[in-house]
Amino acid sequence: RTPHSQKVSKDQTVDYYLRDNTRLGDPGALTFYEVTETMAFRLRQLLSKGKHSAPILASATALTTATSLTLLSDDVVHPLELPWEHAGIFASYDHAALRRGFQVYKQVCATCHSIERIHYRELVGVTHNSEQLLAMAQEVDVVDGPDDQGEMFERPGKLSDKLPVPYANEESGRAANGGAYPPDLSLMVKARHSGADYVFSLLTGYMDPPAGKEMLPGLYYNPYFPGGAIAMPPPLQDGGVEYEDGTPATLSQQAKDVVEFLNWCAEPEANERKKSAAQYLICVGVAAILSGYYKRFKWSPLKTRSISYMKPQIAPK
Repeated sequence: RTPHSQKVSKDQTVDYYLRDNTRLGDPGALTFYEVTETMAFRLRQLLSKGKHSAPILASATALTTATSLTLLSDDVVHPLELPWEHAGIFASYDHAALRRGFQVYKQVCATCHSIERIHYRELVGVTHNSEQLLAMAQEVDVVDGPDDQGEMFERPGKLSDKLPVPYANEESGRAANGGAYPPDLSLMVKARHSGADYVFSLLTGYMDPPAGKEMLPGLYYNPYFPGGAIAMPPPLQDGGVEYEDGTPATLSQQAKDVVEFLNWCAEPEANERKKSAAQYLICVGVAAILSGYYKRFKWSPLKTRSISYMKPQIAPK
């Protein structure tokens, strides 16, 4: 790796390739990852010799580790920024889309994923009325108890119950999905970078792997998932559900509706928060106008007054 064939250390090798930039394009040269790792090692060595080296060394280690992780995560397509209607400052959720999204979740996603932070009563007035949700809840048998005898029992669901979970515990979920545990979707939109854009792109981004991309059995290619290989099969397809309002159930329509519903699950207070913010801004504006008027009223006599200094008259002796 050096002009001469003598055995040298990795630091000397990096020095040589950093001095001769033309050799960096050589296929036999060090990769950019190796150069970065070696430079990070030398930086940590240099910082460790200082008097106050501990905090600086920790910061340098974290920085170089993040750089290495970034270099290893190049096989990801970043989602496009989509114009979500509910994301506007004065916009609200589309309740028709929330109803359709809940239907997609119930018929498709609920077979593997849970939404443990949402109760039936929180959906009243959002997707359905109380009678419809109560009928849905009563279709599920909920384990409750203990009773007077200390025994657990099953009862029909009610509005105060959480949405049902597909698996009793994490172990059963992994056993049913080849070792991969389907995550809870309550906060999925807030837990992922790019939020709703990422989830929509993931649901609609399944495709055949490119030439040379080897996929292990049980994995599917999705360029929006880190590494490109995801254990979840394509969940949506055209006509996968039949909407009650007659909307064509295309793949993108189903993805858009379920993402908006998951966005509501992560931020059910968004509409009220925007209303409260508008009220607060109106109050602040009125208070600012009144404060300005009071300030001018209070200080106007002082700012408009005229002060004259006259020479005192001395009486003759």
